[in-house]
Amino acid sequence: MYKRTALFTLAAWLTACAPTTQVARFGLGQTPSAEQIRGWDIDVRADGAGLPAGAGSVAQGQAIYQARCLACHGEQGEQGIAPRLAGGQGTLATKAPLLSVGSYWPYATTLYDYIHRAMPLDSPQSLTPSEVYAVTAYTLHLNGIVKADAVLDASSLAAVKMPNRDGFRPVLK
Repeated sequence: MYKRTALFTLAAWLTACAPTTQVARFGLGQTPSAEQIRGWDIDVRADGAGLPAGAGSVAQGQAIYQARCLACHGEQGEQGIAPRLAGGQGTLATKAPLLSVGSYWPYATTLYDYIHRAMPLDSPQSLTPSEVYAVTAYTLHLNGIVKADAVLDASSLAAVKMPNRDGFRPVLK
């Protein structure tokens, strides 16, 4: 009997204390504007979907790399305080694999996506699409994947076949 009375009393108290007016919201749950959505809609898929208009050459990329990337990645992308960009092809099956864009990454479009989102480290997303294409072209050239006269755009970048493209397999359970 006591338990039933206590539960009834608790239920009555909770009902009496329930707010009778709408609680103010703190701006959460608002519909984003088209401009806000565009600012976040920057992903690029492995098949190239999402790549923007623009184009960049290896030569243009080298100049941008010298100015914005060299300090962290080194002159040829093989040394520096940041992860290795070049070299390491053929080392993945060894006891000391060297992971780089040319040895490990499966899609060139992922390189574009990463550079656009996160580089340069001191000012991410500050490069134009054409500058990102150019730095991507230069990085791929450092790895021997594209020729010195290559110019990349959405179509040609999506067509680049990376050396380790077939090295990734789904895990089957």
